[in-house]
Amino acid sequence: MALSDDIQLLSQVPLFQGLDGDQLRLIAFGAERRSIQKGQALFREHSPAECAFVVARGRFDLYTESRDGMAERQGTATPGTLLSELALVTMVERKFTAVAAEDGEVVRIPRSLFHRLLEEYPAVARILEDRIRQNLVDLANAAAAMAGRFG
Repeated sequence: MALSDDIQLLSQVPLFQGLDGDQLRLIAFGAERRSIQKGQALFREHSPAECAFVVARGRFDLYTESRDGMAERQGTATPGTLLSELALVTMVERKFTAVAAEDGEVVRIPRSLFHRLLEEYPAVARILEDRIRQNLVDLANAAAAMAGRFG
């Protein structure tokens, strides 16, 4: 894929919407595109997350391990989905396992590259901080809405 394709893909990711061409080019140029075969795990639940991934092609099923050790499907990531966005900011562990439901490709964005973006474009840091904060608030609200299910 061409650099321009990756820039176009990144511009559609909600976290990166509104970034200008130079900012997106910095991410796209420093990111790594990876092919993933059907059935292959992109990453596993509880593993350290030193990067985020943007799904470029294909579908990835997302699983968590239940209390009895069985894998429970939690959803599917499709093109344009950003997986493990908090890994761009700090060391976290993966909250699920992502397995390719079909042959696909991802764009790997290392934390160090994201930090470089923030250093070179300080105004972007404020925009992205607000977006990440809002994503966390939305997640907390969704969890609170499900509190009645856990007795």
